[in-house]
Amino acid sequence: MAIVKKLLHTRYRVDDLESTIKFYTEILGLTETRRHKSPRGSELVFLATPNSEEEIEICSYPSSGGVQVQEDLTHLAFEVESLADFEKHIQAHGIEYSDGPHMKESGGGFAFIDAPEGYEIELIEKTNDNNGY
Repeated sequence: MAIVKKLLHTRYRVDDLESTIKFYTEILGLTETRRHKSPRGSELVFLATPNSEEEIEICSYPSSGGVQVQEDLTHLAFEVESLADFEKHIQAHGIEYSDGPHMKESGGGFAFIDAPEGYEIELIEKTNDNNGY
């Protein structure tokens, strides 16, 4: 018997809720599914990713202090069709890869961009015979 049934969402706390939501919707193409205030007063926004059941919960809770994300603490990874095409997309928004792209000779690869608040976003281009690494 499984103890848990499935992963529902992952939460990231941020200081600037609106700039973060703009990044995830305009740069990554996620969709805001709902927004509400929690019983303790934090502002919560849920974002859906294409082809995934899990959501990302973005939380603003100013009374808990400012967000300071340490380097290489955590990241979200998203599959993209083409790292080259995604790079053109982000450059049109004034964003550059912070690391990569790192391509394999056999195809596929990965790269990173920085989201607001310092969270890293990994982009993975897969091929039929590998996972992008």
